[in-house]
Amino acid sequence: MAAVSMAAIKELRERLGAGMTDSKNALIEAEGDIEKAIEILRLKGLKGVAKREGRSASEGLIAVTEGAGAATMIDLACETDFVAKNEKFIALGDVVLEAVAAAGAADLEAALAAPAGDKTVADIIVDESAILGEKIELRRVARVEGEKFETYLHRTSKDLPPQVGVVVAFSGDDNETARAIAQHISFADPLYVGRDDVPEAEVEKERSLVTEIAKNEGKPEAALPKIIEGRLNGFYKNVALLEQDYARDNKQSVKQVAETAGIAITGFARFKVGA
Repeated sequence: MAAVSMAAIKELRERLGAGMTDSKNALIEAEGDIEKAIEILRLKGLKGVAKREGRSASEGLIAVTEGAGAATMIDLACETDFVAKNEKFIALGDVVLEAVAAAGAADLEAALAAPAGDKTVADIIVDESAILGEKIELRRVARVEGEKFETYLHRTSKDLPPQVGVVVAFSGDDNETARAIAQHISFADPLYVGRDDVPEAEVEKERSLVTEIAKNEGKPEAALPKIIEGRLNGFYKNVALLEQDYARDNKQSVKQVAETAGIAITGFARFKVGA
């Protein structure tokens, strides 16, 4: 059995992010040859990728980059917070984000097919999953187009990469207010910009629901239209950003805050790890 130095183990761990025992065993099998040990770890890891497919990946990171006319955000998932804060995983996030943004990918299929060096994004994710020993997946991708952008990234723990990310597209000159609205989105989690953006099918479904509830409550027939519209307004406040009470001053709506600041919110995206 070839003697394996601690220096070699340390180098292998730093290059791949692999565990101490795995690194040592690979070096022993490779008779101290670091490059051969790397291949051994990759092959062993790739055999386990399929076995990990059914496992839950509820940790990870959110990353954002801005370019001319568009901002791109990704949700890269892993199984444990131990890997989520690993430098190799964070570096993978940077590589994936750069490739996805460069390809102009707006959905998961296009993002996974995006070129990353001589491989695709899907290929490099499989490679890193093999090395890190966990299921890693690109869960979501958003491409927000607009004139200007503000980004808000929130860390739930100082030891972890960002767990919540928001990108806001806007026009106007008040970047500070646009960023504050991005912070509001991170907390309030709206689904659409304004009430006109809510699909008519969703509105009609909600209208039918609140109508049935009001009738079951025995409300007077003459009062039903007003009651239904009032409850629909509550629905819009839940799902439409501009209709929501502003988190920093609930006496104003987000729409009023934006208008006072002279900005128009034209789009946004919000991701939260594990959600």
